[in-house]
Amino acid sequence: MTEPVDRSADSALLLRSAFEVPDDIVYLNCASLAPRLRSVTAAGQAALERMATPWSIQAPDWFRNAKTLSGSFARLIRAPEKCATLVPSVSYGIAVAARNIPVKAGQNIVLIDQEYPSNYYSWRRLADARGATIRSLDATRGESLTDAIVSAIDRHTAVAAVAQCRWTDGRMIDLGRVGDIARRHGAALVIDASQSLGACSLDVRDCQPDFLVSVGYKWLLGPYGLGYLYVAERWHASGEPLEESWLHREGSENFAALVDYTPIYQPGAERFGQGESAQFYLLPMAIAALTQITEWTPVGINQQLRALTESVVERAAPHGFIAPERLQRAGHMVGLRSERVLRSDLASAFADRGIYVGIRGNCIRVSPHLHTTPDAIDRFISALEDVSR
Repeated sequence: MTEPVDRSADSALLLRSAFEVPDDIVYLNCASLAPRLRSVTAAGQAALERMATPWSIQAPDWFRNAKTLSGSFARLIRAPEKCATLVPSVSYGIAVAARNIPVKAGQNIVLIDQEYPSNYYSWRRLADARGATIRSLDATRGESLTDAIVSAIDRHTAVAAVAQCRWTDGRMIDLGRVGDIARRHGAALVIDASQSLGACSLDVRDCQPDFLVSVGYKWLLGPYGLGYLYVAERWHASGEPLEESWLHREGSENFAALVDYTPIYQPGAERFGQGESAQFYLLPMAIAALTQITEWTPVGINQQLRALTESVVERAAPHGFIAPERLQRAGHMVGLRSERVLRSDLASAFADRGIYVGIRGNCIRVSPHLHTTPDAIDRFISALEDVSR
């Protein structure tokens, strides 16, 4: 197994230099949009240059990079490659799940309270169409978010659609526990891993989801407009895709025979993928990003980022900001809450100081990455003291 990321002084400078973040910028908003890796930029530039000569693109090129990338994603979550495919967004992947999971009148769909909209609207539409109800769960005092979700799943639950960590404050969910209770009651498990995958360990063998989806432009450090979908094998044979792309039909590699229409799909999860999955510009960038994450490892990344976020929590407390308890929060991001209402111009007040964080409700979301130095945390805490007076 790859060793955790080295965070010595020399290594820290090398890690920061891997990102295109200027020295005067404190970027603590990876949970919104990842800072760009230099290797990703180089891959994108090379792709642009290659596409200037479209006559050099051969038939295998329409499939090769997509297979490489979906395979890398599958290995990241410890899944068989046949269970992985590419999608343009989380909303696309969630819509695939909603189209295929049976939901009946009187059943319920369990969601996290204040869930990200991409993992809400498809379920809202489905519940309204089928006469089902939505159960939105939050933790009460002394209760974990996992406890709240598990207690809400019952014999009437059709779907539990959850994240590995909540997007607003970094509160973690034990997917293994949720998966166990969902299977016990015959409910499907759908996971939006956008705010954890790449910076947290995630093994689908432990939680056994029906569907798992993630964007690629946050903790997976890739380009916007390309995401990943895992579909459990039990859905492969009869599942219904959102669109009917020629790329996902049997024999599509033979361009001369594309007019010989076939009802047979490519094997595995391919049928559920997006049209235009060749993505000649984006795929090389995403491959470069996952290559770097594989080298650093999600476990190693999380260890390093936890040291930063724990420092933030400790140093923000005297200024009246609290975070989820340590055992309930992710290592790579943290939400700071205050009993006071945050000023409406808080994001711009930080930006005026060259500091970028996420404001989500009454929460300051701090999400660093390996480019973040202790000096950057010093600048953030100093600014927090100023803008929260």
